Amino acid sequence: MKFLCAGSDLPETGSRGFQLAGLKLFAVRREGQAYVYANQCPHRGVPLEWQPDQFLDPSASLIQCATHGALFLIESGECVAGPCAGQFLRAIDCREDSQGIWVDL
Repeated sequence: MKFLCAGSDLPETGSRGFQLAGLKLFAVRREGQAYVYANQCPHRGVPLEWQPDQFLDPSASLIQCATHGALFLIESGECVAGPCAGQFLRAIDCREDSQGIWVDL
């Protein structure tokens, strides 16, 4: 497991991008739970954010691809609207403890 960030660095309904071991990742917190995904849209393979650390739609309830507007469920990474509907973001196994968020690459 590799250290990603302190838990306090990922606020509730917040998102944050990372570069770790040559991989682009992002994390989102929802209802206290951290979710980590590869920062790559399944449609064209482009990064998702429209500006640094901005991975959520205006309501902060879905992950949004800035390039094509595809919308993904935070909890599963499933695309529910857009050109890659039915496809999934690549989930990264993670856990959180008192030190912070850890990912299994």
